[in-house]
Amino acid sequence: MLISAIIIGTLLIVVIIGRVNLSMRFDKMVKNLFAIAKSVEGKRFSYEQLTDLPLPVQRYFKYALKEGQPYISYVSLLHKGQFKTGLDKAWMDIKGEQYFTIEKPGFIWKGSTNFFTARDMYLADKGRLIVSLLSLYNILDGYGDSFNQGELLRWLAESVWFPTNLLPSDELNWIAIDKDTAKLTFSYNGMSLFYIATFNSIGEVIQMETKRYMNKDKMETWVGKLSGYKEVNGIFVPTIIEAIWRLEKGDFSYAKFNVTKIVYDKPHLIHAS
Repeated sequence: MLISAIIIGTLLIVVIIGRVNLSMRFDKMVKNLFAIAKSVEGKRFSYEQLTDLPLPVQRYFKYALKEGQPYISYVSLLHKGQFKTGLDKAWMDIKGEQYFTIEKPGFIWKGSTNFFTARDMYLADKGRLIVSLLSLYNILDGYGDSFNQGELLRWLAESVWFPTNLLPSDELNWIAIDKDTAKLTFSYNGMSLFYIATFNSIGEVIQMETKRYMNKDKMETWVGKLSGYKEVNGIFVPTIIEAIWRLEKGDFSYAKFNVTKIVYDKPHLIHAS
């Protein structure tokens, strides 16, 4: 019994130390993210910017933003929710924290379950996904062109949490499709990305669809469903997001997140409890 207690106690200490070390590395990465992006200064939203945009896009910005809204530079958020690791896997609870920069596209996300911690990021123009078992051992460390594309696509879709980033620019354009959909195009660092955005009658974006690498060799249809819009500091943003792979065999929903806190333009950590 004593030997068993010692072994269990030792394992617990090792796990705790692993979690502390991982948290410290994550904090350092977040600080680096904020350090390499400048503030978006002197830019404010005006209804005049909407003149030539597709009608559903105009409807969205009139709903989400107020005249004179300063462009957002930094975003920090917390969420809870559920996650699946595979088509035939069970849902598991997950909580996460995420940090974004806008002037230089970038984000870092950490999602934690009872069994693993995932860190997803687009940092210094590179995408990467690291999954650590019990915060101790990396069971996945993905990087390369497919991750560059996938992580930048994630940053772009999640701009619905900081909608000034979706306003037209040299890199970003909206193209009309019909009264409820429009195509978003974005060019950055040699990549050309797109989303087909669907809007409801109120002006909310309710779906974003694109082609994304599911693995390093094959692209599949990826869909984000958005709901639960709430006002945060005068901006209307979705608080519920569901991520889905639309495959030949059917839709595979693998993430359902509920945002519990959003902080704008305060580039610092807001750890999940």
